[in-house]
Amino acid sequence: MAALCGHDGRVSLTTAENAFDQAVERCAQEPIQIPGSIRSHGFMLVLDEQDLRILQISENACQWLGSTATDLIGKTLPTLMEAGFDARRQLERLPDDEIFPFHIGDVKLHDGAPWTDCLRLLVHRHDQVLIAEFEPCMPSAGQGDQDDYYPLVRAFVSSLQQASSIEELLQQSVQQVKRITGFGRVKAYRFDAEGNGQVLAEVADAGYPRYQGLCFPASDIPRQARELYRINRIRLIEDANYTPSPLLPTLNPRTGKPLDMSFAALRSVSPVHLQYMRNMGTLASMSLSIVVEGQLWGLISCHHEQPRAVDFRTRAACELLSSVLSLQLEAHEAHSATRTLLDLRQRIVHMLSAMADYDSVSDGLLSLPEVFLDFADATGAAIISAERCELIGSTPSEAVINELVQWLSRRGDDAVFSSDNLGRDIAEVPELTKYAGGLLAVAISQIHSHYLLWFRPEQVRTVDWAGRPLKEISVQGSLSPRHSFDAWHEVVRGFSAPWDPLVIDGAGELRTAVLGIVLRKAEEMAQLSGELQRSNKELEAFSYSVSHDLRAPLRHIAGYSELLGEVEGQGLSERGQRFLKHIGEAAHFAGSLVDNLLNFSQMGRSALRLSDVDLNALVENILQESAPDYADREIEWHVERLPKVIADPAFINLVLQNLIGNAIKYTRGRQPARIEIGALQHPETVEVFVRDNGVGFDMTYASKLFGVFQRLHRMEDFEGTGIGLASVRRIIERHDGRVWAEGEVDKGATFHFALPVIR
Repeated sequence: MAALCGHDGRVSLTTAENAFDQAVERCAQEPIQIPGSIRSHGFMLVLDEQDLRILQISENACQWLGSTATDLIGKTLPTLMEAGFDARRQLERLPDDEIFPFHIGDVKLHDGAPWTDCLRLLVHRHDQVLIAEFEPCMPSAGQGDQDDYYPLVRAFVSSLQQASSIEELLQQSVQQVKRITGFGRVKAYRFDAEGNGQVLAEVADAGYPRYQGLCFPASDIPRQARELYRINRIRLIEDANYTPSPLLPTLNPRTGKPLDMSFAALRSVSPVHLQYMRNMGTLASMSLSIVVEGQLWGLISCHHEQPRAVDFRTRAACELLSSVLSLQLEAHEAHSATRTLLDLRQRIVHMLSAMADYDSVSDGLLSLPEVFLDFADATGAAIISAERCELIGSTPSEAVINELVQWLSRRGDDAVFSSDNLGRDIAEVPELTKYAGGLLAVAISQIHSHYLLWFRPEQVRTVDWAGRPLKEISVQGSLSPRHSFDAWHEVVRGFSAPWDPLVIDGAGELRTAVLGIVLRKAEEMAQLSGELQRSNKELEAFSYSVSHDLRAPLRHIAGYSELLGEVEGQGLSERGQRFLKHIGEAAHFAGSLVDNLLNFSQMGRSALRLSDVDLNALVENILQESAPDYADREIEWHVERLPKVIADPAFINLVLQNLIGNAIKYTRGRQPARIEIGALQHPETVEVFVRDNGVGFDMTYASKLFGVFQRLHRMEDFEGTGIGLASVRRIIERHDGRVWAEGEVDKGATFHFALPVIR
């Protein structure tokens, strides 16, 4: 009920509303199952099951039996019946497991009793005693013959089987109940998740107010009354103006407490409900519970302007009809749930198939955006991973979604979260309500904040109430029932369409399947990683062997070409001398290439020797050693104070040599050249960068920068073997770090490497 009180989706409780809630709670505590009295159109005997002695008796029994209730206490049941009544034999008809009033027969009272007609005797076991209820025998209350119920029920069952919708099932039910009972108005309503009941079917005589399509608030039926409706599926009130007849003595002698009359047909009714009936213009009513899968689904409610009694057989027929209706509704909902479940699982299969075909969950789901949205009947969705936030359809902005993800991460271990009112449930992210009314969120990682999110829009709707859904509070603080049942309209904002529990369960299944795919891909990656490690070791061994074996012949070529030039150079033609020079240059380049390859292969084989490394000292030494190489150039150096790191000094020195050497090389021609060396301290890493204003590069080809023999510039313009940056990457990755670069053609480049902080 509270969910429908606010106009912006948030419940704002005033002092009056607080008082109302407290009164509702007091009403919900009313012990209606132990009223201590019965309705006076019959009388009750509470018996000891062993000797059938009267333990308690309704005060009005004297009107039927001719003796005071006090005189009847302690007498046995057979002494009150006509001669020849075999009580034991009659009670043998009572099933052992029967908890509802069971008609064991029609009886007459002893000679001399004021009541001489027959009585219906209903008996049930409860609260450690036998409860016997006596009602006058009467003709059928409806329009048919009371013995003609079997063909009527058979026709009813046949008609229900042909109904195609819930509304049609209910409409046929109310028509049949009205035909049997003759009540002036019969309506059927269904309870929603908050307990409000909407009238879905109705049939009424002329002059009766109509309520079809209207809602009755949850506060009309207190919590304990709903539970009684669930366990006791029929309740009749013949006359709202009856005078209750108390039980004597007040307490059940077997328990020392008031008698529990939860299943008694004559149980007295709450005065608040009787006043509610009178306010509604109803003096007689009968309610039939619709119970689906053990839960109170709805009610068939019968009303009459005048007092009206209904015979036990008619009540039994109506109770049977409501049971058949309950089963038919259960089958209808089960069939509908099965169809929904099949559709959900079909979409899950499509999404899983797409995810299996792609390298990531995000790419797989993005390939089927309509299936992803239709799965949850949503208008927008988001896929959150470590690096990406992919949006589909109508969604909040990426910044708002990032706030939402942080809120979800702080919630705890719940794998699936759903809300049909974001303003109420996620007040910490108020911007959400500008974009959506409802959210379904699924965590797809047990470690990281990775989520699948679905959004539904706000649905502003008008609720048509049968009277304003508030009772009045008396001076004493108790509830007074509503006086008006005229249609009252309320505009409700802030809510989306509610999430079907099957969709929420389906989201949980999808999560489990996605985690399985992620795990399988992780296993595949681990297997590939192992295979790559073996291949890398073989390649390293091969490159080491080849480069080592090539060094001697290349040195011979370089040495003999140089010796040939010195000894025989004068006798060679100009063309021959040029050829000899090319041979020497090529041999020297090949030798450098082989040396670099050998160093590269050794980087993967050599053990790291970690220690404190002063980056400032390394940079200073490198600049001093390379100073002759740029003595004739104008270079502006900007070197920041660098932190100490824990790493292999020789390897980190090689990294800085390569990066600084590249900056010097690729700024050739700049007047002046500017080279900046600096560092950034992060919580988990130390980032070092070398920035220049040189020729730069096209970011389209950034992925090739750190590959072996990958060059983005012509060898004729800039010398080099194409192994330097590959060596940088290998060294940094061996330190569990990462390396990357940013650049723009003719505007310079920045090379970064990050090393983990070791504490």
